[in-house]
Amino acid sequence: MIPALRPTLQALGHFLRTPSLSRSVVALLSGAIALLLIVNVGVFVMLQRTSDFNDNVERGQRVRLAATEVMTLSVDAETGQRGYLLTGRAEYLEPYNASTDALPDHLDELARLTAGDSDLSPRVERLRELSQQRLDVIDRTIALGRMGRMGDAIAIIRNGSGKVVMDQIRAETAAINEIQATRLQFATRQTEWASGATVLVNAMAGLLILALAGVSGWLIRRYVQEIQQARDALDAMNAGLEQKVRDRTFELTRANDEIQRFAYIVSHDLRAPLVNVMGFTSELETAGKVIDRQMTAVETRAPKLIEQDALTAVREDLPEAVGFIRASTEKMDRLINAILKLSREGRRNLMPETLDMTAMARGVADSVRHQTDASDAEIVIEPLPPITSDRLSMEQILGNLVDNAVKYLDPARPGRILISGRETGDGWVVYSIADNGRGISGRDHERIFELFRRSGRQDRAGEGLGLAFVRNSVRRLGGDVTVESELGKGSTFMLKFPTRLVLADAGEY
Repeated sequence: MIPALRPTLQALGHFLRTPSLSRSVVALLSGAIALLLIVNVGVFVMLQRTSDFNDNVERGQRVRLAATEVMTLSVDAETGQRGYLLTGRAEYLEPYNASTDALPDHLDELARLTAGDSDLSPRVERLRELSQQRLDVIDRTIALGRMGRMGDAIAIIRNGSGKVVMDQIRAETAAINEIQATRLQFATRQTEWASGATVLVNAMAGLLILALAGVSGWLIRRYVQEIQQARDALDAMNAGLEQKVRDRTFELTRANDEIQRFAYIVSHDLRAPLVNVMGFTSELETAGKVIDRQMTAVETRAPKLIEQDALTAVREDLPEAVGFIRASTEKMDRLINAILKLSREGRRNLMPETLDMTAMARGVADSVRHQTDASDAEIVIEPLPPITSDRLSMEQILGNLVDNAVKYLDPARPGRILISGRETGDGWVVYSIADNGRGISGRDHERIFELFRRSGRQDRAGEGLGLAFVRNSVRRLGGDVTVESELGKGSTFMLKFPTRLVLADAGEY
């Protein structure tokens, strides 16, 4: 094939070296083709920009509509509140109920539309906070109204706090609309300018084919250079961003370690005065008994010397006060121990190993068998997929959740606790602990995971630490914990973990 091409290449070289009309025509046609290609590229870019502009306009309209809808729903909620407080009739709460049901969806939609937008995203989050604040005020006034305390509810309205929040909501909504309007105007000007430029280039393309042939080559060369410069600048920015991420990660890790050390030191130092208080309480109790015996002897021998108030103080008031002091110090001691436990858990090194979760669950069930037998309850354990993780943390997580399920079983029906699990197929495994106990109110689904916070009737012993410890441990293992529950029907806690714990990815909380 090479010998066959040699004559063709020689003829082409001779054609290019020899000045002729044909060569000029070919050169002109080549320039015209190049210019037309550039014009076509410009038209394509314009069409793409027009499409992007239309998408941005649509997104902007959806953002403005969502923001306006949030504002409208907030006004509707306020309207329902005022109607109810003025009339005391529950049907006036229908706008309020409809607004509170729809408002989270619109806020989520607004957050999704503005995700990653440095100008709008903070305002959307602020709008969410303000909406929640306003709903909290409305909820409080409605609750007071339902208790018959209309005067207190109206007093809350008159103090102006709700109006201030509504004004802030209006301001944030107006700011979002203004930003979108400004962006739309700017994009419109750019699109109009680009469209005019494209029409001009197309109109002049036939007249400027010869003149623009060379200019086209220069422009292409310059365009390539600009792309290369932009690429180099982007590479430099990415390198700097990676370094910033590493620096921020290091700073966060160091700050978290300092917080854990601070919690440990503070909790440890709090125990010293607490021990003193407990010791002196014991001495005070002993002294009270000595005084009581002395006064009993005096009462026997010379009853006229004893005042009844003194006897009451020694035999009733003093033991009662000592009892209160002892109960408070014991509670404080339990809280300090809980903080120390969380701090130590965060400082403990994780040791991944392959775990037989079915056997572990059976061991946890056996540890509470005396409680389940006493309450006529059963624990059903389905085959659980294995996992590579920290044994102690997993045992503590399962133990806390099973203990909670047993503790809050409903005595009105036989208790049943089901432990099951499955692999999701994407490197994760999900375990669930389901019970038919009391259940948890929807508004407390997140609150129960907070430190020292509890839900429902406080008729069971505890300090509100178990679920906080569970979430802390789950997150430290790189997973997540959620709950699905309904009052009177039971609860299901779902644990999601990576099938294999990688220490570098395990969160330190």
